[in-house]
Amino acid sequence: MPNTTSTSGYFLDKMALLNFDHFFTRRNRILLHVFMWLGFSVLLFLSYVIGYKLVYFDAVLLTIRMALVNMIVFYMLFYLLLPKIFSESKNRIIILLLLVFPVSILVWMAATYFISLFYYALGLEITFGELKGVIKMSANQTFLEAVSPKRMLSQTIIVISLLSPFCFAKILVEITKLYNKKFQIEREKATLELQNIQIEKDFLKAQLNPHFLFNTLNNLYGLTVRKDNLAPELILNLSDIMSYTLYESNTEMVRLEKELDFIKNYIALEKMRYPDDTNIQVSIEGERNTPGLFIAPLLTFTFIENAFKYGLKTKNAFVKLDIKIENNAFLFSLKNDSEKMVHESVFGGIGAQNACKRLELLYPDLHELEIERLESSFRVDLKIVLRK
Repeated sequence: MPNTTSTSGYFLDKMALLNFDHFFTRRNRILLHVFMWLGFSVLLFLSYVIGYKLVYFDAVLLTIRMALVNMIVFYMLFYLLLPKIFSESKNRIIILLLLVFPVSILVWMAATYFISLFYYALGLEITFGELKGVIKMSANQTFLEAVSPKRMLSQTIIVISLLSPFCFAKILVEITKLYNKKFQIEREKATLELQNIQIEKDFLKAQLNPHFLFNTLNNLYGLTVRKDNLAPELILNLSDIMSYTLYESNTEMVRLEKELDFIKNYIALEKMRYPDDTNIQVSIEGERNTPGLFIAPLLTFTFIENAFKYGLKTKNAFVKLDIKIENNAFLFSLKNDSEKMVHESVFGGIGAQNACKRLELLYPDLHELEIERLESSFRVDLKIVLRK
């Protein structure tokens, strides 16, 4: 017994690899349609000559008539009616699709009638063979007789048999294009996921830079020597930060409350480096709204780290962080002083670029980011619509 599963899988894989956008150019589509109708016309001509014993001229007349009729119905159906129908609401689509079939038969028979009238007006007629006098017979009918319900029923099988090859070919092409598009979307999604993983790896490698650890350990050493009661709290904060960045943040999403705890712990450690009167303001509102909300880990860390790395160096030194959680949205606003000599690109370095890429990958159309370098300060505003 043949392995049909592997055969069909091979066929689908080959279809998926087709580049329809590259192959289906306007010129190629026109050529395919021309070849399709030429092939149909040749087969129809041969059937008239061999099957109905018509002379060549008569066979050409009927071939042209039948080809024109089928072309009219085919292009009306697939390029006029169906696109219009599928643009309607779901409730109307089924009703309109049920009407397509009788309308197509009606148009097929009407086109046959009018072409026969045209032939008859030119004095053209089938003079030999089994179809002798068929044009006159068709032309002598009234229009209502030509498209009567009884005649439509009698011609239904003929219409279906003549149109089915073209409908099948069109549907097959559309299914192949749809599958190809689906495969391309999945491939692009997989590529984006790989890029996202790589970005996150690079991003995580940059976390907790040696300067931060060095300063934190120095502060810890000083507190330990003085036997300061803050030493255990500092150790606990550092432990929580290390645990979060090394283990919990390796997932694509984390609970929002975990990310907020990390931000608070990090800022608490940074504050240890500065005098108590340093203008460092942190406001987090709406923490009661965090249950059930998730966020990509460490998205804002680069901005916070830069605020402490490049800020707090001028006469009017300050770092001001405002976070709000409302209506399932994470609102992040960070401002800090900066020296005029510090170039804007410093704040938009690799870390900031990675954060922007991650936002684009993880929150397409769900985030707003604005980074602004002012005369003596730097500002970051971020809004993310969170997922539950």
